[in-house]
Amino acid sequence: MNSLIRSTARCMRSGAAVCLLRPADGLVRAASARFLCAAADLQKDLGEMVKKDKVVVFMKGTPAQPMCGFSNAVVQILRMHGVDQYVSYNVLEDQELREGVKVFSNWPTVPQVYFNGEFVGGCDILLQMHQNGDLVDELKKLGIRSALLDAEKESK
Repeated sequence: MNSLIRSTARCMRSGAAVCLLRPADGLVRAASARFLCAAADLQKDLGEMVKKDKVVVFMKGTPAQPMCGFSNAVVQILRMHGVDQYVSYNVLEDQELREGVKVFSNWPTVPQVYFNGEFVGGCDILLQMHQNGDLVDELKKLGIRSALLDAEKESK
């Protein structure tokens, strides 16, 4: 990421409309300075976005109307635990956001879940955490009591 920022700064200082980048793989790539600045700004914005709330979800659709099965599963898992207060971003509304969040997390798919600004994972990881009980513990660290604990108590 730092090399991207340095390259962008060099390009902007030189006034170049197009910059040639030579990443670690040795290949030369052309990229517009404007694009590189926008990408760096988006990564900074994403860093701030994931810290906006205790739980942040990048998904296809909205919690009220998920637009894919994996996003729906994340919403349902959070709902089962009584997590109704979280920030969600619909990546279908913004292609740059959709691709940017994948770069930001180094995770190739959406949905993506963050707790206190830290990347947790996608649907599969959240489901696994739900099934093995880790999600209850992680929510507790956030100061959120899982509704499943209350349901468990009532069934006894």
